[in-house]
Amino acid sequence: MIKVGEYNHLKVLRIVDFGAYLDDGAEGILLPKRFVPTALTIGDEVKVFIYHDGEDRLIATTQQPKGILGDIVKLRAITINPQGAFLDNGLMKDMFVPKSKQVAGMRVNGDYLVKIYLDEQTGRLAATERLEPFLSNEELTVKELDEVDLIVFRRTDIGYVCIINNLHTGVLHFNEIYRSIAVGDKFKGFIKKVYPESLDKDDRFRIDVAAGKQGYQRVEDETGKIIRLLQENDGYLPYHDKSDPELIYDFFGMSKKTFKMTTGNLFKQRKISFEKAGIRLVV
Repeated sequence: MIKVGEYNHLKVLRIVDFGAYLDDGAEGILLPKRFVPTALTIGDEVKVFIYHDGEDRLIATTQQPKGILGDIVKLRAITINPQGAFLDNGLMKDMFVPKSKQVAGMRVNGDYLVKIYLDEQTGRLAATERLEPFLSNEELTVKELDEVDLIVFRRTDIGYVCIINNLHTGVLHFNEIYRSIAVGDKFKGFIKKVYPESLDKDDRFRIDVAAGKQGYQRVEDETGKIIRLLQENDGYLPYHDKSDPELIYDFFGMSKKTFKMTTGNLFKQRKISFEKAGIRLVV
């Protein structure tokens, strides 16, 4: 069965001057010539993305869209009309956002966080800026210390609300942020705390999240990075426990807390030494 808005692995039925028809169990779906891989022959299987073209026909492409069905992605508005907006999803045909699915109206060249869905009436892919109906903390699929995918949703007085695995929301507190972030940014994180005893008025769990990996597992992941950077810089780096957290994050890609834990671990293993203005690799 063909999955619209997703990647499909389909066999080539026939080759024509303007492309190749792929097996959909009927007459075939066209893969336009510009997207046909070199030396593709009848019977070969090819990975393609399926969507509707401007004439409402299913079409295949080997292009990789910025988001597929179910994804939450940040896309740029290309054109606006009275019915809605069209966003650049990396394909020949732009992604439509109905005006009713916009929060405060869209403008050309604006970047917007949207969820890609399948319109029930038309069967076409579309996008919505109204994400709340797709997110719920009533029944959780995660627990404390689980590694998760995070998307920055919006800024609050205490930090940033992040979307967890495209399903839930959690707060990334300001004291857990060690670099500049913006709405739509994606990164790995973990569930720091779930508050089952503090359900809100709508019976939703509150969740705190953090970037990176939890606890001492981070130390194991970052040890090799610090050793490599020392080796690439003649065995010395001008960073220490008094260095500015942002400088540490810009250079090492880790928080100051993780840096201190990692260098402390390396010092105990006698792999580095601490100097007044930095750290040195022990040969």
